[in-house]
Amino acid sequence: MNIVLASASPRRRELLSMMGFENFKVIPDESEEQVPHNLSPAQTVCAIALNKAKNVSLLCCDNEIVIAADTLVYLEGRPLGKPENDNHAISMLRELSGRRHTVYTGIAVVKGDVRTTAFEQTDVFFREISDEEIRAYVKTGEPMDKAGAYGAQGRGAVFIERIEGDFFNVMGLPICRLSIMLRGLVG
Repeated sequence: MNIVLASASPRRRELLSMMGFENFKVIPDESEEQVPHNLSPAQTVCAIALNKAKNVSLLCCDNEIVIAADTLVYLEGRPLGKPENDNHAISMLRELSGRRHTVYTGIAVVKGDVRTTAFEQTDVFFREISDEEIRAYVKTGEPMDKAGAYGAQGRGAVFIERIEGDFFNVMGLPICRLSIMLRGLVG
């Protein structure tokens, strides 16, 4: 398969490699992300992922398979994106402390005129986190490029009591769901 990953995320590259893909291209979508309104969380992440995949597919050949993803963290129905600065990250982590939130990732796969989307959702339960822990974590810089201001695969793992659902979804690419989509595309 001629795979093109429409993402600059090192985590998504790592997960795609874990799936056994070694020689894939990386072409991040450079356009401004448009977040649609009045959609469910699942519809939102699928729409954003499809838009990324369509944009990148314009730069690709028809025989290339473009994979794009978008991950959002929702707390009580409200999306928490990536933090804008340290204070925003601190605020987000305080909100998540001792609570359950849901991580949604939409995946889009485009090959020529064939377009397919799917999503995964995972509930994540945080333990109570002290302000001292939050400030120390934010000082590491890890929260700054991550939805919800934490990385489950990094130092942020110490805040997670349990996960119900796909762990790789929390990292930003549900590889089981993606493998099913790819298998359906190539037969």
